[in-house]
Amino acid sequence: MTLRLRHPRFPSTVWLLAVLTLLGLSGVPAQAEIRVTDLAGREVVLEQPARRIVLGEGRHLAVLGMLHDDPVALLAGWRQDKGLDPATYDAYLAKFPALADVAPVGAGNRLLSVESTIALMPDLVLLSLMDARDPQMEMPLRQLQAAGIPVAFVDFFTAPLENTLPSLRLIGALTGAEDRAEEFADFYESHLNAVRATLKATQPAPPRVFIHVHAAPNGCCATVGPGVFDEFVAAAGGYNIGRDSVPGVMGNVGLENLLAADPDVYLATGGAHMAARGGLVLGAGIDAGNAAESFAALIATPGFADLRAVREGRAIGIWHLFNDFPAHIALIEALAKRFHPDLFPDLDPMATLAEFEARFSPVALTGSYWTPAE
Repeated sequence: MTLRLRHPRFPSTVWLLAVLTLLGLSGVPAQAEIRVTDLAGREVVLEQPARRIVLGEGRHLAVLGMLHDDPVALLAGWRQDKGLDPATYDAYLAKFPALADVAPVGAGNRLLSVESTIALMPDLVLLSLMDARDPQMEMPLRQLQAAGIPVAFVDFFTAPLENTLPSLRLIGALTGAEDRAEEFADFYESHLNAVRATLKATQPAPPRVFIHVHAAPNGCCATVGPGVFDEFVAAAGGYNIGRDSVPGVMGNVGLENLLAADPDVYLATGGAHMAARGGLVLGAGIDAGNAAESFAALIATPGFADLRAVREGRAIGIWHLFNDFPAHIALIEALAKRFHPDLFPDLDPMATLAEFEARFSPVALTGSYWTPAE
């Protein structure tokens, strides 16, 4: 039997190149594999940039959107834990209708459907660093590994100042968007370093800040210890008094103890999810009037109204979901300006947020993200 190397429809050189390519002998360099270390210290190897991604946190679609003009095109599935807020989801759905067809792979904290994930045949699963530390995720992770599906851990939540840029660079490397990741890193560092330089040069006394998370008139008061909002407050030149009484990420402080602590600044977090509880509403789709009205109702509540910080006009409401989104750089500027108005008269956090939107968000960030607005 004679093996014919010439196809009757193609010239000999084209046919030969096709065969050699199949054999890996064409002389054209193959695309180098991607080999990186994730935020859990694990090596992650991809043969090529990921194009079918499963997100462990739905809200990280906005992070993919910082690096890709059409992040939904990369999305094979998402866990509906920690999803986008309704207005942001609607904005993505309006621009990218294919989002409606993205498959769910579980819901609730740390619940991942491995069967659904494997069925999607993703080339990358992006999970939160909190998943790496959760015993419930041990079995799903072993099953994904056995199926040969690469998993990478990122973190924009537990240590945002330390891990935001490494996480973004990691995603950039895994999806072929290194340049966009570096572009954001330059933007982020230039703004953060400017605040740090002023604080370092002037060494102001840090105001004592009480952080009331998911703020509502009733059920005082959930607060935070080290990490997350604590880092934002420290970067803006404040001191979170919750770190003195809350050993973990979150804890509670009674109203009597809050009044006795007498903080210099009362900082409340809220979002659209707080509307049902009559609490502070802020974020995408919330206009300035509604944000201000909910904040006024909150700080008029007996107990909160008695705080010296409230009486002296040093109460601030902020969007809670800054806690998992790199746009927090604008929040740090907003807090620095409130904590130390004499040091940052020209700082313009609204302009920073607008620049973030223009350069790093495929959808508009229409809404109210802190109150009072200025």
